[in-house]
Amino acid sequence: MRAEGQAHIDRIEAALALVRKFLVWDRALRRLDELNARVEDPKLWDNPKEAESVMRERRRLDASVSTVKQIAQEMGDAIEYVELGEMEGDEATVNEGLAALAALADRADADKVQALLAGEADANDAYLEVHAGAGGTESQDWAEMLQRMYSRWAERHGYKVELVDYHAGEQAGIKSATLLIKGENAYGYAKTESGVHRLVRISPYDSSARRHTSFSSVWVYPVIDDDIDIEINPADLKIDTYRASGAGGQHVNTTDSAVRITHIPTGIIAASQNDRSQHKNRATAMNMLKARLYEAELAKREAEASGEYQAKTEIGWGHQIRSYVLQPYQLVKDLRTGTTSTSPDDVLDGALDPFMAAALAQRVTGEKVQVEDVD
Repeated sequence: MRAEGQAHIDRIEAALALVRKFLVWDRALRRLDELNARVEDPKLWDNPKEAESVMRERRRLDASVSTVKQIAQEMGDAIEYVELGEMEGDEATVNEGLAALAALADRADADKVQALLAGEADANDAYLEVHAGAGGTESQDWAEMLQRMYSRWAERHGYKVELVDYHAGEQAGIKSATLLIKGENAYGYAKTESGVHRLVRISPYDSSARRHTSFSSVWVYPVIDDDIDIEINPADLKIDTYRASGAGGQHVNTTDSAVRITHIPTGIIAASQNDRSQHKNRATAMNMLKARLYEAELAKREAEASGEYQAKTEIGWGHQIRSYVLQPYQLVKDLRTGTTSTSPDDVLDGALDPFMAAALAQRVTGEKVQVEDVD
């Protein structure tokens, strides 16, 4: 096999190996057999809710397993085609086989990401919070840039975006904002973005044109449906109302319609000011709180499964997941996976898929990437 073809084969095999590891292949095959048997049982539909859950799990698992088998089969066929062309000295056949391997490698990388989105809540809509760190106007402007970046990413995927909560900065930018991103696998993709994001640039707010470093945090959690029951003791809640505010006169109300709910045992806070009705904002905030508590449980389970635990950290130096350098050079570097881009403008316009794909893969492999920080 020529070096070009072998490189394609290596990419395909790496993608398949990652998905097999994620699925725990032998266990996934046994589970799929069990689900197929249950689907054939006419008594399953005696409990519609359970039946829907079984069918949903079966569809997702069958899609992942079928993808692996199909790609492996097509790779074998393409390899045979190339080898046949080499044996017969038919260069056109060889080139056709190599082209098929190249296309299959691209497809394997794309399908790999889809297969990795099989977590308990990955298919759900997502809440995405952005909070400015210390640093006043600089960090608040950076937080607003991040809010726009995720809105643009969502739009690229055809997702719907709603602004649920918004707190404007004193001079520019935002102190915080919460987006509701609606679409298939919104949480599965966006969950990899939780963490601290660092910006290095020449400040537009500094008359001396000095370089500044700013921090903002992102926190992502899934929207939960009625099938997930989260019990909350009313005595554990502190509920505050306040007047909604927003930039440019938007989302402004003259009554105390905005609602903030604090879960005292965990310190988790959820707030909504999207609606003029205090009752509706309270319901939204309560749903957000339940979602945050559910996400915390998912994170705990994942941490225990991987043998480690990382708590939400302060918004500052040393805790960032990604650095965005605009001056003196241009580079975006993910400090978890080593993924880079030399086009920050594209990244800030929503080109986040390569970073998300690498982070999803790392969750499976557990490999820690050693990368030098960028200043």
